[in-house]
Amino acid sequence: MYLLFIQVLIIMVLIPMTIFYLLRSLGYLDSIMAEKLSQRRIPLAIQALLIFILTKYSVTIERAPELHFFFIGACGSTVSALAFLLMRIKISLHMMALSGLLVFLVGLSIHGHINMINTIAFFCVMTGLTASSRLYMKAHDWAELIVGFIAGVFPQIVLWYLWL
Repeated sequence: MYLLFIQVLIIMVLIPMTIFYLLRSLGYLDSIMAEKLSQRRIPLAIQALLIFILTKYSVTIERAPELHFFFIGACGSTVSALAFLLMRIKISLHMMALSGLLVFLVGLSIHGHINMINTIAFFCVMTGLTASSRLYMKAHDWAELIVGFIAGVFPQIVLWYLWL
C-alpha cells in the first residue's frame, strides 16, 4: 500500500507541479488560476494522460478496485472538462473534483458498509464553501459551478454500476 501511495503521490502531485512550473516558465500559463480558456487545454490534457497512466499501470483493478474506478471516473471528468473547453465552455474544476470525491465517498460507504457520515458531511460542507468562495471571488458564475458539479458527479455514479 505504501508503494501505491508513493506512486499516486508522484503521478498526481509531483509531476503536475513540475509541469505547472514548466508551463509557467515557458509562458503558457499566467497564474495557477488559468483564467483564460486557452491556458486550460494543455494542463487538462496532461492531467487526463497522467490519470490514464496511473490506472493502467499503478492503481489496477486487481490491486485496488475501488480506487481504480475512482480514478477512471476522475479521468472521465477530466476528459469531459476538456470537451467543454473545446466547446468554449468554462466549468469549475474545483467543483468537479470535490463533487467527484464526494460521490466516491458515498459509494465507498455503501460498498464497504462503513459509517462515513461525518466524512461525507464534511465534504458536503467543503463543496458548498468552495462553491461560495468561487462565486465570491468572481472566478465562476452559477452555471459554471453547476456544470462542474455535474461533470464530477456523473462519471462516478455511472461507474458505481461496475464496483458497487
